Amino acid sequence: MADALYPGATELEGRAIREIAALAMDAPAAAKSGHSGTAMALAPLGVMLFSRILRHDPSDALWSDRDRFILSCGHASILQYGLAHVFGYDVQPADLRAFRQPHSRTPGHPENGVTATVEVTTGPLGQGIANGVGMALAERILRHDYGSELVDHRTWVMAGDGCLEEGISHEAASLAGSLGLDRLTVFYDDNHITIDGPTELALHDDAPARFAAYGWHVVNVGEKSNDLEALEAATREAIAVTDRPTLVIVRSHIGFPSPEMMDRREAHGSPFGASAISNAKALLGVPDEPFFLDPELPLQVVASISAQRDARVEWEKRLAVSGATGALLLGQLNTNGAANVTTRPDRYEPGSMVATRKAMQRAMDVLAPQTRGLTAGSADLTDNTGVVLNHSSAQGVASPGGRQIHYGVREFAMGATLVGQALHGGFRPAGSTFFVFSDYMRPAIRLASLSGAGVLFVFTHDSVGVGEDGPTHQPVEHLMALRTMPRLHVVRPSDANEAMDLIEGFLSDPEPPTTALVLSRQDMPVFDVAAAEVSARGARRGGYVVRESVDAIFTLVGTGSEVALCLAASDELAALGLATRVVALPCWTCFDDQPSDYRESVLRRSVPSVALEAGATLGWTKYVDAAYGIDSFGLSAPGGYVFDYFNVTSATLVAHVRETLGATT
Repeated sequence: MADALYPGATELEGRAIREIAALAMDAPAAAKSGHSGTAMALAPLGVMLFSRILRHDPSDALWSDRDRFILSCGHASILQYGLAHVFGYDVQPADLRAFRQPHSRTPGHPENGVTATVEVTTGPLGQGIANGVGMALAERILRHDYGSELVDHRTWVMAGDGCLEEGISHEAASLAGSLGLDRLTVFYDDNHITIDGPTELALHDDAPARFAAYGWHVVNVGEKSNDLEALEAATREAIAVTDRPTLVIVRSHIGFPSPEMMDRREAHGSPFGASAISNAKALLGVPDEPFFLDPELPLQVVASISAQRDARVEWEKRLAVSGATGALLLGQLNTNGAANVTTRPDRYEPGSMVATRKAMQRAMDVLAPQTRGLTAGSADLTDNTGVVLNHSSAQGVASPGGRQIHYGVREFAMGATLVGQALHGGFRPAGSTFFVFSDYMRPAIRLASLSGAGVLFVFTHDSVGVGEDGPTHQPVEHLMALRTMPRLHVVRPSDANEAMDLIEGFLSDPEPPTTALVLSRQDMPVFDVAAAEVSARGARRGGYVVRESVDAIFTLVGTGSEVALCLAASDELAALGLATRVVALPCWTCFDDQPSDYRESVLRRSVPSVALEAGATLGWTKYVDAAYGIDSFGLSAPGGYVFDYFNVTSATLVAHVRETLGATT
């Protein structure tokens, strides 16, 4: 008998859809917060995808050749949790009842590493689309390197009106179309409802024309969001496309089948009332009780997807006979493509003048060929930022294995794409731009840090040393702004050799932290031999003593190019008979992770201290007694002049020490 609500659904699929739709009302109602309507409307699409299309196996949720599923409209998280439960993943009834509760495995928005089937952390709209672009890129490169016998999966994204309104969707879709990522499919839930009301309040885009212009294949399902046969046909059409990504547009009705809530803005962000839930459950034909979950349903659903589960078994058989190729693939996946360094870049000569951004290119020339998981590129600034991969070709349809990725002038999408590559597994992507443009990337950097994605964000032109480009291009608050972000390692090397050491550390670490590497445009002194030795031992700990003195009466602290100014000031003070210590703090997060006795040995807070950094001074009092920097916007002038104008000089430190000590000479 045909299903009146969900045409084309099997009896088992119909039961699954109904249970998820009921759960989508019960869980937010119990939590007194959450989004029911979108999850209800997308339940048929989700069940169709998981039951008929997706390569997945609930007994091995992290099987490397599984299809990747991303819920970009993360406010509908209860949909993903319901799908995970019904399809036999480790999401138990107790987890569903704890929706949005403290420390539960079912948080308000999907979080990577917390709940089975959640590949990326989503919530801020649109980023899931760009994450999907990154995952599709990762799959393409691995398939090129190891062959389709070992790598043959797809990336599926569910997105809503809000995702397509956000600017990142334009950037990401344009990039994906340019790269021809044919194994990427985005389902657009065109429900015409936002929190404020109908989307027509602010949106009149022609989405099919827009994505077609980006180079996507477009399938418009129309008013068939509940018709599983129509949804499957559109999905298989997407699979058949071999030269471009696909957008499948589904005109759903938020809150279906609730008579009171369907197509209303209240269905977007407000839990349903008791009577609305009861009436909808009557139409669904499910018991009118909270959290009615049939214990037999997951067992029956898992049994029904034996073909998809067999795909994993067959893959394991192919892997077992693949020999060295399979071993190499597993090694890359298990270490996130860590470097196997046997040859290191030549060191820069002590006393020479080298911008730390130049160290990036020298490191890439030598270390990139030794790092299987590295991809690198920039937002249209490749030569400026030093991420040219001379050993690789540019990524594209004609070169699917290319690791040099030209992201175009799309900083936000670049950042979120890097996150997708890292969380796919097997990669440690690097993306670069000028430091001031980290503002365009900050939402992606935040989600990278939140999800623990091993991304290297390379930022050059780190200060007012940019010079003539002026205040629009001179970062001043950016160091402190990023340092406030939990888990993010903001690293500002003290010289070019230290920069290369820190780059090697990131590339070699099997589980690299999310890292922002901040490099200078202007040349700066390379450490002498003694300073280089302590840098090699201490830089990766986030802070170290560059110059020690048992008789020191002051400690001078700096980062980046200002460490050289601290050393110059120390020399000037020594000539006046004033012994000082010099400390470098290239990474505050790394330093804070060190044991307290190490931190005390570096800072020696019993000794008066002062910091100098070409940026905002906020936050320095955690480490020093006083700080000099720049708490205003910059100035269009040669870099040296700007440093002098803002008193970012060794003379500033000398004057401070003398004044503090009451020196008269």
